[in-house]
Amino acid sequence: MCLAPLLAGCASPHPPAPATTPMLTYLGQSQIPFNATFDGTVIGGLSALSYDAGRQLYYVISDDRSKRNPSRFYTVQLSLSDKGIDKVTFTGTHPLLDPSGQPFRPLTLGDTPPVVPPDPEGIAFDPVRQRLYWSSEGERLTSGPVLLDPWVRTAGLDGAYLGQFTLPANLAMSAQKMGPRRDKALEGLALTPDGRSLFAAMEDPGYNDGPLSDGGHRVLTRITKFDIATGAPTAQYAYPMEPPTPPADVNGVSDLVALSDTAFLVIERSAALPPTVRVYRAEIGAATDVLAMPSMRDAAVTPMSKTLAVDLSATPGLSPLDNVEGITLGPKLPDGRQSVVLVSDNNFSPSQVTQFLLFAM
Repeated sequence: MCLAPLLAGCASPHPPAPATTPMLTYLGQSQIPFNATFDGTVIGGLSALSYDAGRQLYYVISDDRSKRNPSRFYTVQLSLSDKGIDKVTFTGTHPLLDPSGQPFRPLTLGDTPPVVPPDPEGIAFDPVRQRLYWSSEGERLTSGPVLLDPWVRTAGLDGAYLGQFTLPANLAMSAQKMGPRRDKALEGLALTPDGRSLFAAMEDPGYNDGPLSDGGHRVLTRITKFDIATGAPTAQYAYPMEPPTPPADVNGVSDLVALSDTAFLVIERSAALPPTVRVYRAEIGAATDVLAMPSMRDAAVTPMSKTLAVDLSATPGLSPLDNVEGITLGPKLPDGRQSVVLVSDNNFSPSQVTQFLLFAM
């Protein structure tokens, strides 16, 4: 069963070059209608994607916490051109399985112990090992309390459980005001081109590291480096987030993709509607390794450096713009440029949009 596109965008005429030319050029978008279904599942909550060049398809994860259908990912084919996205075809869906080989059940607080499903947010394809890495933000309900640590797990291409990475102590959930906040934990994943390291980004600062926003100043969140061979964390870096727009809102890192072993494209987006969405090129450079630091509050920390790659909120012709949560490098475009594909999470809301966006780098 295939779902064809309902809308494909086209490139708009190039505007006058700004003082700093964006690293990414917008080419177009394609939208999926609200409540569209595929293979008995509701398409929505698309939070991350990763490109498989060998099969010429994308693995796209949904952050459905098994509320509508079991937590899952899709395989999607995109037909790209220099003018946009010509066609979107969903080709498969797989439930993410627990260690016993079962799909995750919905949240059930009345059971003993309670059933707590994951909150899937990040996905990364490993072309050498032919497997997937995926992250969950976990759960933190202080009533009870009901706690589920964030995680990074390994899955087969059919969703089967293959293992789990070791979580740093500073990313563990707590009923106290320490560790990650609810729904602000591991949000994005990126496998480095050499296949040796996996980077997992926190959406926002944990309680130990300061407030979600700080009076118009940058706040620091954490990006953790894991060793693929051992599954152990080997380093952690402070990533500086821009103040939210508008100031009363909250900004957050929603995904990242590796350009090299030390450089990334990172999405920052606000929770407002319409959101402010920007993509930055970030470098580890001389950043402090904060893995052993329980708190970055008031600490002497050198964060990662970054430069603006594109401001989607100020990109001519990019309308509508919704809650962009995923980014990956796709194939080379016919004109030789590198494609960059993004996807939005509609939060299963009729007032929001599921969209695939195409940029050229």
